[in-house]
Order: sequence, then C-alpha cells, then structure tokens
Amino acid sequence: MDFAQICAAHGLIEPVSEFRFAPPRKWRFDWAWPEWKLAVEIEGGAWVRGRHNRGKGFIGDLEKYNAATILGWAVLRVTPQHVHAGQAIAWIREWAENQKEKK
Repeated sequence: MDFAQICAAHGLIEPVSEFRFAPPRKWRFDWAWPEWKLAVEIEGGAWVRGRHNRGKGFIGDLEKYNAATILGWAVLRVTPQHVHAGQAIAWIREWAENQKEKK
C-alpha cells in the first residue's frame, strides 16, 4: 500500500504525489496537500548513509525545506517506519487539529 492509500484508509484526503512546489525550481515534495500547504517527505536511507545523509544531499534538502517554509508550507519529515507504525498519520492529524485551533 502506498502512502496515498494509507492516508485514504485512515479517512484523510489523498495527497498529491511528487508535487512541484516552487517553479522554476524542480523541487518536489514526496506527498502534498496543496490546498493545505502541507507536505510529507518520507526520508529513506537514515541508517545506510543515503543521499539525504551526505553533505551535498543534506545541504540541498536544507535549501528545499527552507524555501518551502518561506513560501508558507508546513513540511513533516518522516521515515518509512513512521508511516508503517501510524505515527505519520498521527502527526498529520495533529497538524490539522492545530490549524483548526488557529482559526
């Protein structure tokens, strides 16, 4: 089951896959709800020195996430383990509840 299907199974609106958020940059979020300006980045390779853990990849991610914040996006960074354990869905729900309280 992919992340969109997991979201749907938990009663959430399905997110958009590979959403490009800052044209002309080619940055994409793994998953996004553009109407909410909420993105989820599923970070793989946490234990195997993947691209996101090495200098150039890490710095590129900082630029991407900082640009997203400047543009008003909330970005939740999770691991596949967070997704499968249900923690990612819990954080999405917590974010949504927090947004309701702000209104």
